[in-house]
Amino acid sequence: MQLSVDEICRRPAVTAGIAVAAVGAATIAGAWFFEYGVGLAPCPLCLEQRWPYYWGVPLALLVVLGAQVGAQRKALVAGLAVLALVMLWGAGLGVFHSGVEWRWWPGPQDCSGAGFSAGAGGSLLEQMRTARVVRCDEAAWRFLGLSLAGYNAIIAFALSAIAAWGAAVTLRGRTN
Repeated sequence: MQLSVDEICRRPAVTAGIAVAAVGAATIAGAWFFEYGVGLAPCPLCLEQRWPYYWGVPLALLVVLGAQVGAQRKALVAGLAVLALVMLWGAGLGVFHSGVEWRWWPGPQDCSGAGFSAGAGGSLLEQMRTARVVRCDEAAWRFLGLSLAGYNAIIAFALSAIAAWGAAVTLRGRTN
């Protein structure tokens, strides 16, 4: 089945919701691939950048479901607007993390290494020797000059724009 621009615009809430859910799920799958398949351990900022997707993908699916069962236009617009803000938050996290990697500004303190506990079993020296430090200010992988944080910023911003488009067109009175 081939979709025309008119067909996509006829149901903008569904189109935007499906696009955000599919691309968001693929982005998380990509992050998991790099973590578990390639072995790139995520830093604390990398893990934080996943939260907008963990919230956004289910919300996008709820918008699609709402449009399918005939939810009020106001509810769909509100869901898409919140989705746009959630993904914009994700883009902001990606830009912040990229800036930390390029050393434009300092990162959070927990990116300097894992904490140690003197009260834990074993010696503090042994904990320090075996700790694996994943730094936020060092990109573990780059392609075409961008790190994963940079690609995340681009993807999240695009998803925010798609959700905002869906909200704007739905608000103007097109069908769900």
